[in-house]
Amino acid sequence: MNKGIATLYAIAQKKERILIGLMSGTSLDGLDIALCKCTGNGYETDIALLQFETMPYENSFLQQLQKSCFVPNISLEQLTLLNKQIALEHAAMVQQFLAKYHINKTRVDAIASHGQTIYHAPAIQHENKVGNATLQLGDGDIIAVKTGMITISDFRQKHIAAGGAGAPLVTYGDILLTGHILEDVILLNIGGIANFTYISANKKNITFSDAGPGNTLMNQWMQQHYHQNYDADGAVAAKGIVNKKLLNYWLQHSFFAADFPKTTGPETFNCSFIEDAVNALQLYISNDDVMATLNYLTAKSIAIAVNNIANQKAAKIYVSGGGVHNRLLMQHLQTIMPQHTILPSDEIGIHAAAKEAMLFALLANETLAGNPNIFENIHTNLPAISMGKISLPY
Repeated sequence: MNKGIATLYAIAQKKERILIGLMSGTSLDGLDIALCKCTGNGYETDIALLQFETMPYENSFLQQLQKSCFVPNISLEQLTLLNKQIALEHAAMVQQFLAKYHINKTRVDAIASHGQTIYHAPAIQHENKVGNATLQLGDGDIIAVKTGMITISDFRQKHIAAGGAGAPLVTYGDILLTGHILEDVILLNIGGIANFTYISANKKNITFSDAGPGNTLMNQWMQQHYHQNYDADGAVAAKGIVNKKLLNYWLQHSFFAADFPKTTGPETFNCSFIEDAVNALQLYISNDDVMATLNYLTAKSIAIAVNNIANQKAAKIYVSGGGVHNRLLMQHLQTIMPQHTILPSDEIGIHAAAKEAMLFALLANETLAGNPNIFENIHTNLPAISMGKISLPY
């Protein structure tokens, strides 16, 4: 038997696996690295976060990503080189992480690498007959060889192949991790894009979707006009005044009226989205007021989505992602949705900042040792599949 296949077989037989989850999202704020211990699989999975850090990108690399991601045109040479460069950067960061926390790589069974989304092209955004498509860069073979560890990567492509939209994938993890919760629950993740999973108490009613722009519009406006990567605590937005005319114009965008499940990205919600509206309305508006309105737009679009599924019934909403740290955004959410209880996901044992990186460790665990049939008949847009391509280090 091939040595690599034998190793995979042995890992699959273990009662517990040590996995490193890697996530670099649309916010481009760095690489989330989560060292996780996964015990069991399927609905019997228990995942423990052993160590976590968001390692920021060096400025030169960050600028390269900002110029290359979510834009409709990029040279083939640039795309090819970036695929390798992202993998090299991520592999080096994993090695730094292991050294910093004195973790011997022989303890780690596999790396689960999301890669960097370069372009997300759901069917609703284009007229091409191929339907949903998405592209993440950061070659798994390079990560495997450079770290010496089995690497599972490129998770979204199987979802696309099976008829899904490639996002949001967090729903798989949400279902696995909330089996012990005996009430209706909404898990909301506010990263670059906001997405949610609604799970009824009996687990028979599940709705999931992207909800809207999350942090991406605020981050892009801050980078363009304030030379800061994000609006810490919503401090800049708090200085401005919400422009209701601009807000209502943005809310007329077709995405917000589309049926669930739906998916989007910075390809739609970007500075052009902001500036086109300001120009169309012929507004003279300060940058602070734009930030105030963007912050409220994020909260309002989330509220619209949540109320569409909760039917105004009181629910507990557990929030993860970078948005949980935006104090003004969280205040807006609670003000707009007073009937709901809004809490960080830490309240149910899910580290708010580490959740997405943990998710990919969880998906890798299912690929190595799980049975995708547990997802059969849950939802037509939640295909029962194993996700991720396996790269051997030798």
